[in-house]
Amino acid sequence: MKPYFLFFFIVLTISCSKENKKSNYTEITKTNTQYVDGYVGDKACVDCHQTEVELWQGSHHDLAMQIANETTVLGDFNNINTTIDGVEYFFFKKDNDFIVRIIEIDNSEKEYKIDYTFGVTPLQQYLVDFDKGKKQVLRVTWDVIDKKWYHQYKGDKIAPHDWLHWTKGAQNWNTMCAECHSTNLKKNYSIEDDSFDTSYSSINVNCESCHGPAEKHLKWAENETEDKDTYILTGRNQKEQLNACATCHARRVKLTENYTPGENFEDQYMVQNITDNFYHGDGQIDEEDYVLGSFMQSKMYAEGVKCNDCHNAHSLKLKFEGNKLCLQCHVPANYETEQHYFHEQNTEASLCINCHMTGKDYMGNDFRRDHSFRIPRPDQSEKFDTPNACINCHKDKTNQWAAKAIIENYGEKRAAHFSDALLLSTQENINSAQREELNNFINDLKYPEIARATVIENLVYKQQEDYASLVVALNDSSAIVRYNALLKFRNLTPQERVSIALKHMNDTIKLVRIGAAQLVIGLDENTLTGLDKSNFLTARNELETMLFSNADFSNGRMQLGDYYLQNNNIGKAIENYEMALYKDNLLLPVYSNLATAYSMVNNFEKASKTIDTWIELDPENGRPHYLKGLLNFENNNNELAINELLIAIKLDSKDTRSMYNLATYYYQDQRDLSAAEKYIGDALNVDNNNPDFEYLLALIYQGQGKTSQANTIIEKLKANQ
Repeated sequence: MKPYFLFFFIVLTISCSKENKKSNYTEITKTNTQYVDGYVGDKACVDCHQTEVELWQGSHHDLAMQIANETTVLGDFNNINTTIDGVEYFFFKKDNDFIVRIIEIDNSEKEYKIDYTFGVTPLQQYLVDFDKGKKQVLRVTWDVIDKKWYHQYKGDKIAPHDWLHWTKGAQNWNTMCAECHSTNLKKNYSIEDDSFDTSYSSINVNCESCHGPAEKHLKWAENETEDKDTYILTGRNQKEQLNACATCHARRVKLTENYTPGENFEDQYMVQNITDNFYHGDGQIDEEDYVLGSFMQSKMYAEGVKCNDCHNAHSLKLKFEGNKLCLQCHVPANYETEQHYFHEQNTEASLCINCHMTGKDYMGNDFRRDHSFRIPRPDQSEKFDTPNACINCHKDKTNQWAAKAIIENYGEKRAAHFSDALLLSTQENINSAQREELNNFINDLKYPEIARATVIENLVYKQQEDYASLVVALNDSSAIVRYNALLKFRNLTPQERVSIALKHMNDTIKLVRIGAAQLVIGLDENTLTGLDKSNFLTARNELETMLFSNADFSNGRMQLGDYYLQNNNIGKAIENYEMALYKDNLLLPVYSNLATAYSMVNNFEKASKTIDTWIELDPENGRPHYLKGLLNFENNNNELAINELLIAIKLDSKDTRSMYNLATYYYQDQRDLSAAEKYIGDALNVDNNNPDFEYLLALIYQGQGKTSQANTIIEKLKANQ
């Protein structure tokens, strides 16, 4: 054995000599890939990068997902019985397997084997293999800190048919979790049978998750060439780091089927705007945002601060504890002083993060901090009920007290901040001066791009001067601003939309090209020629890729149904709407679209049943009654239609669509012009500058012989054209 080992060692040494490497050098870009997608695994990194690998081992990335066994499972499976929110659990072991028996709130009972662990602290979740390649995340979770089983949605009783139930879409690993817990994840979703053939190169988040496939890098290292291209991603600047980190640390929408390391974020994802369904009105975190959406609001982001300026990229731990982390950049003489934070030094109240990085518990016990690094604004809290750091600590005080304290310590004037525009853009009845202020804001480059994009999304565009600001935004340096601006032109005529879209079909960023394609869904490609046609086909293919890449989500299926509906493929639209409801029967917007699709193919019975189901699920909503009214008009059931529209108005006093349709009905054939005048008058009281409403009122006046009043309206409409 010894001579054999010695011979092997000599051969290995000779094969690695410099001279031999140089003589055997082949161009790396032309070498054939031996490993799947070029991923070699983290063991190949140890020899050269031992320090980094040791830091990574035991980190949240390293332990992101593991096969369930005696070493990896932290939860108590020693014959434990517990009942949480009406669900009974019995945790036990059978041979080498970890088993949980569950009695649901509907008294159904079943045993499940734990196949994988998910995460390590402060909580650990567990995965169960299901049919069709699906893995589901148990709702019951192990609290690693307090050593107990708990529910993340404490107090909620979730029925087995609900989308939020752990066996349904909200807790499906393939859709909701997999891409960010494993390396080189390929979801491989089959839209035809709603199944998965998901694969990965490494079960956890390893070196290649951030640095990209390393096969060519290994060849580069072995060749000892002077080639400056190391064939590995290094993340040396902010953009490169965010292209790696933000892919998972962001609430976003996929634009492509699979993540490609190193590619620009906005060629693969669309970040969620800071709208009030995920954030507080001023942009502070509310629902989980996974950091990017809040970080993009910050001055840190604007100044080019990188993730690893604060976090060790391999261990993921903070580089320093306490204020020392912030004082890397912020001059201690100005900031590490009681004259700045007005609290006693070396206390919790004197820590920068407790004033500028407030946080919130997610998943039951996982405290995460807001990365927008904002100055507390209790004055906004007084007016808009937004949170502020002062009251987070001084729980016995009021927002008014905190606002007064800020003035006493820092003066009357608050620095201009994008949150003022965000809050204003969500308000109703904005006056002309406020609207002009917001129009200017969206093109003011000193404010964060994500805030400007959000204000565009929040606003309604009707007036010519408002569109003028959007035209400027179409050429903004930010892709998300350009994208959101494009979508606001959807209410224009087809000719106008085509003209605008074609100018952006060849944008350098995929997100914007997709926005241009969304603007002209349904456009016949044969109406275009040359480069316009080529650009349109490319952009449309990218849009379709985005839609199919998200089709495993119930919301994605709805959007795919919308796409088919707009392309007049009603059968495919119905198919995808039905699948969306199969995945989540509480996704209420689908009912409206599905009923519309059914009525377009004259299946009025299914359209009516769809609306009835919607009314049953959402009895306080007026819109299904409005749609049922239109459906009854279509079937000449006029009395039933009128009754449904009246119910719609009763439920929603601002339902101008129902008012307009009632006015139109009473106007036609001179049925009842006084009733027509009443309902169109009600509509104009809600929307007093709507030209369609004004034109109908003019027609009603003409029918009543009020020629002078009719002519006044007609002249006004002509002047505004």
